[in-house]
This record gives sequence, structure tokens and C-alpha cells, in this order.
Amino acid sequence: MKTGTRIKLKQLGIITMAWLFMGFVIAVYDHLQLHTYYSLGPSPRYSFFGSVLRNMVPGLIGAMLGGSLLVFYVNEKYRDKPYGYTILIVGVSFVLIVGFITLVMGIVIVPSQTGMPLSDPVTKEAFVAFITDSFPLKNGVVWFFIVIFTQLMLQVNSKFGHRTFWNILCGRYNTPKEEKRIFMFLDLNNSTTIAETLGDVAYHDLLKDFFADITDPILENKGSIYQYEGDEVVVAWDYTEGLQEQHCLRCFFDIKKVIAKKKATYQKRYGLVPSFKAGIHSGRVIAGEVGIVKRDITYSGDVLNTTSRILGKCSELKEEIIISADLLNLLPATKDFKNKVLGSIQLKGKQNAVSIHGLRLETSIH
Repeated sequence: MKTGTRIKLKQLGIITMAWLFMGFVIAVYDHLQLHTYYSLGPSPRYSFFGSVLRNMVPGLIGAMLGGSLLVFYVNEKYRDKPYGYTILIVGVSFVLIVGFITLVMGIVIVPSQTGMPLSDPVTKEAFVAFITDSFPLKNGVVWFFIVIFTQLMLQVNSKFGHRTFWNILCGRYNTPKEEKRIFMFLDLNNSTTIAETLGDVAYHDLLKDFFADITDPILENKGSIYQYEGDEVVVAWDYTEGLQEQHCLRCFFDIKKVIAKKKATYQKRYGLVPSFKAGIHSGRVIAGEVGIVKRDITYSGDVLNTTSRILGKCSELKEEIIISADLLNLLPATKDFKNKVLGSIQLKGKQNAVSIHGLRLETSIH
């Protein structure tokens, strides 16, 4: 199963559990409301168990339909659209789903209450009363805000990255921690010339398309986007995941394949196909939360500076990807890549020389 699909299924699972819980909370709230001193009390047909079912079943159906719509369609097809645009899509879809759930529940519940089929006049009258009752309207209002809040959380999760957002919620990095990470600094070639040729607006659109296209290859190779800096993107890996199946290397060449497949699209829109280079290195960093108004998780350490310096050597040495020898020696042996020793290079600002290697794709990666 692809990493992107696994992430979406996990999000759907969380939505399902959360909406089931909210259905139960609504039932409890209704029960307490009916037994307050200023209430006339529940009707003879009321039961707490029935109320729980009537609230949790829509939560389950809504999660399967609406949750799937949010995760697999709205936030995939419209992930580059403004939040207000997705709210409109979600709002329209929500009205349709609430209407559908109300009809389904009426078809199931009403005949069981009357003991007669839906075609019976008494059952028909009870069915009309069921779907026009204020209960669906009340729940519709409540679930509208629940759905909107869910969409907001999905948008925030997308903005921060699923791991970063979860780590912030859990407070994992409230106290700084030392970790071993792998970093890839990926940079567009000839960006200054391209920007002058295209103009500011078209160049921004190019970056937007490029960053969108490289997202899936990064996720599929277990990476996370740490930050964007101009025409550069910094990708980070957990040490184990980055080394496993050489994800940190395969990511670069998977990105190349994606861009190659979209060659015609880039040529049509911008008159060029973006090319890029990358530097890869690993080491220990300090990870921790920073900021108050705009909170984020940042990494600090010499490994980031060294990776940036390695990236800077790509143009000088005419290599599309350069990796430090320290990291290369940790990766499992494979015949997929051709290794070119570039020697030990004294990087600017570094006291100790860093051994680096250039890489070429030797065989097709499946």
C-alpha cells in the first residue's frame, strides 16, 4: 500500500472514531437536556439507547461517506485551493449527505416502530413526520460545525505536515530533543534566469506546480517536507526510514520520473522543464518547538549547514546529486546507483574535510 493512501486511511480512521464519539456526546447532551428542571421531560417513545443509536449511526455513516469525501476527494483534488473554496464544496456535500442519512434512517427505523411496511398509509405518515421533525434539523446544525471543524483540522494538518501537526498536538518537542536525521536540500537549476524569463507571477506558478508535483514522491519515500526556501525545498527523514530501502536516494530519482512524465505540461505552460540538484547528508540535530504566534518545529545543528554546502558543490562539480560518504556508507549495498568518488572537499566554514560522492541511476527503480 502506498504511503499516501496509508496516511489517508489513518485520517479516515481518526475521523470515524471522532464522529462516533461526537454522536455519543450529542446523545448524552440531549439526555441531560431532557431531564433539566425547565424541560417538560422526554416523550413516552424516548429511550437513551435509541437516542445513542440515532446519533452514532449517522456519525458512522457520515464518516464513511463525508469523511471519505473530505480525505480522498476534496483535500486531494482541491488541495491547492483556498480554504473558503473547500468550505463551499464541503457545505454542499454535507447538505446532500445529511438528507441521504435522514432518508435511510427513516426507511429503517419507521417501519420497525409501526410494525408495518413503508407502503402502509400509517407508516407513510410516520415517515413524513420523521424526516420533517426538528431532530434532523437540530443535528444538521450541530454536524455542520463538526464537519467544518474537521475540514479545518485537515487543512491545518496539510499545512504543517501530518507528522509535524501530530507532534505539536502531543507536545513531543515542547522540550528540545536530540535526534538523528537525514536531510536532502533540493534546488532548482538556473532559477534566476528562469525567473527573469518568465516574470514574477509565472515563476511563482512554476514553483507552485513543481512543489505540488514532488510532494507525492517525497511522501511515498517516507520523507517529510521540513521547509520551503525560495526555489529550494528541504526534506527530512527519520534515520531508520530514510535508510530503509534507500528511501532518501530513491526519493530524488522518483521526483525526476514524476517531472519527466509531466514534461509536456511544463513545456506547454512555461516553455521549459524544471531540472534540479540535491545534496544529502545526515547527522544529529536538536529538534524543538519555537515561536508563540506562529509555532513550528525546527531543527538546528551542523548537519543542516553541511548539507547546504554539499548542495552548493553540485553546480561546481557538475553533479545532479551529491551525498556525503558518511551517509552513503550507512545505506544498504545496491546495484541501482553508480557511485562516483569526488574525494574529500574542504567546505567553506568547515575545519574538517567532508568526503562526498556523486550518484547516477544505474538501473530502473521499480
